[in-house]
Amino acid sequence: MLESLHVKNLALIDEIEVTFGRGLNILTGETGAGKSIVIGSINLALGAKADRDMIRTGAEYALVELVFTVDRPGQREAIRALELPVEENQVIIQRRLTQNRSVCRVCGETVTARQLKQLAAILIDIHGQHEHQSLLESAKQLEILDAYAGERLTSRKEALRDIYAQYRRAAEELAGSEADEETRRKETALAEFECREIGEAELTPGEDEEAESVYRRLVNGQKIEEAVSAVHALCGYEEGGAGAGVGRALRELRAVTAYDGNLENLERQLLDIDNLLNDCNRAAADYLAELEFDGELLDRTERRLNLINHLKTKYGGTIEEILAYRDKAAEMLEKYRNYDAYREELGRRESELRAKALDLCGEISAIRKECAGTLAARMREALADLNFADVRFEIQVSSSEEALGGNGYDRVAFLISVNTGEGLRELSQVASGGELSRIMLALKTVLADKDETETLIFDEIDTGISGRTAWKVSEKMGILGREHQLICITHLAQIASMADTHFCIEKRVENERSVTDIRELDEEGSIEELARMLGGASITENVRKNAEEMKDLARKTKQY
Repeated sequence: MLESLHVKNLALIDEIEVTFGRGLNILTGETGAGKSIVIGSINLALGAKADRDMIRTGAEYALVELVFTVDRPGQREAIRALELPVEENQVIIQRRLTQNRSVCRVCGETVTARQLKQLAAILIDIHGQHEHQSLLESAKQLEILDAYAGERLTSRKEALRDIYAQYRRAAEELAGSEADEETRRKETALAEFECREIGEAELTPGEDEEAESVYRRLVNGQKIEEAVSAVHALCGYEEGGAGAGVGRALRELRAVTAYDGNLENLERQLLDIDNLLNDCNRAAADYLAELEFDGELLDRTERRLNLINHLKTKYGGTIEEILAYRDKAAEMLEKYRNYDAYREELGRRESELRAKALDLCGEISAIRKECAGTLAARMREALADLNFADVRFEIQVSSSEEALGGNGYDRVAFLISVNTGEGLRELSQVASGGELSRIMLALKTVLADKDETETLIFDEIDTGISGRTAWKVSEKMGILGREHQLICITHLAQIASMADTHFCIEKRVENERSVTDIRELDEEGSIEELARMLGGASITENVRKNAEEMKDLARKTKQY
């Protein structure tokens, strides 16, 4: 759930800190007080497009910080899948906006706007006018139905996505395999030449490195001989050699070691050096004795390297890549030599995969149609509770093999009739803005036990409603608040009265500048705010009493 919101230097906000509670959080205030700025700041922190003009005049930056607690295992797993940090079941999102850049952080780690939006989809669900409008789209209605079907559908859809991906690859390979006889003849001749050229080379992995080593040694034979000869002379026992000098030093030391036992260690060290020089000198002599220039080997090695490098320029940068190219060419040869059988096998595989995909689509469609009936029945009950008096609601699932895709072959349409005597029609043809907001609320209520997203924000939930309908909406939000944390901006006292936590947003003038503040109301403050929403220019005792009765009725309603 969303624990807190911290905003600094954003639009009319100087600095505010809001601690939200569980259940239904209501935000109210006069028109123009800045309610939309509060929701806008949450959207901004969650990756919405940043407008530099939002930075408060005179400030260098704007800052929004959200603190979430993540108690639901499904949410934690989804966040871990994004490789984003969670600290002790807490996620801190921070966005800092300056004139030149915008920086997003999650638990102190910088993230991209794309990562932030993916995280937001896990943590919070924001419903404004745009989100209500998305309910008119068939794809959204299909998504809602599948969410209601739950785990029964999930495993089958995962299997379908895998099979469908294989089917698409097979279909693309089959379509790409169509080639006329002349093309096949040319490609066959080329593949035969390439296989023959690579095969005749009889390449062995690693032989290029070995040949290059031999070639370097042969080409630089004279330099090697001169260097090793110099080593033999410098380390040797001839006059001026290191061996001779160490030998003399050793003889000098042995002449006096008997007089001081402490010199024995120095004698041993010199003896070790003498032995090492002797070994080195003998090894250099052996190397020189075996060293000889083999012109034939040099010529043979040079020709082999030229052949390997020639093949590398044509088929790959390494011998392994050349051999892989040969294998691919051999596969093509086999394909064209048995072209009809190859095409027949491709067609058979494509048909098999399509049949498997269609079988899974049939299973998925059957589940959807079954769940469509139960979801429609529950929606009729929920809509009736929201003061849709003579509502009829059905979910139509139509199937077509031509529409086969990774999500099945179904099209879902929500059909509704809100007036007696009117036929069922699609939502887009009959639903007003106020009706859409209530339909969305009904869906959220029905899906409450299946929705992993804990925090829901409703903006403009009271569009186009009043009176008894508004009270019905408030009751539904009270029910939804048992399973979720709700944050709702409203202008209606009926909805505000149901608040578990009530905030008042106010605009005041300070130092000749407008400032938006938000404060949590206690019981008495909430009643005063309800009275303001119910009353006119002045709040009478009757209006205040009405507010008290409304608050008391809401309290009793939530107890059921």
